[in-house]
Amino acid sequence: MVIRSDLVAAMVKHARADHPDEACGLIAGPAGSDRPERFVAMTNAERSPTFYRFDSGEQLRLWREMDAADEVPVVLYHSHTATAAYPSRTDISYAAEPDAHYVVVSTRDPDRHELRSYRIVDGVVTEEDVQIVGAY
Repeated sequence: MVIRSDLVAAMVKHARADHPDEACGLIAGPAGSDRPERFVAMTNAERSPTFYRFDSGEQLRLWREMDAADEVPVVLYHSHTATAAYPSRTDISYAAEPDAHYVVVSTRDPDRHELRSYRIVDGVVTEEDVQIVGAY
């Protein structure tokens, strides 16, 4: 996955701001492009350090907005506050966007973060390289 450094910084900032609860959100991009462009921080409706769920009202509005703009969720991200940046069994079971990059940001270390990206299709997790660039 290729992603701009400002988008990585936004995910990490959101993860740190919501710590000790998990943060969640997405980065939308033009349909068919596989290019993350528009950062959207979502509300974790669970307000939990071990689980996240998008607020259903926010999610409905965002999906309508993306449809109208011919966008798709290119990156779906969330944080892990006490564990490594690897999808949990729950994360895997809820992964419903086979074309999305699932990014996990670990904030368990207060001085540095761990960010990893995965494809999750039919319960199969495949880690992918992350290339951080200044611009596309």
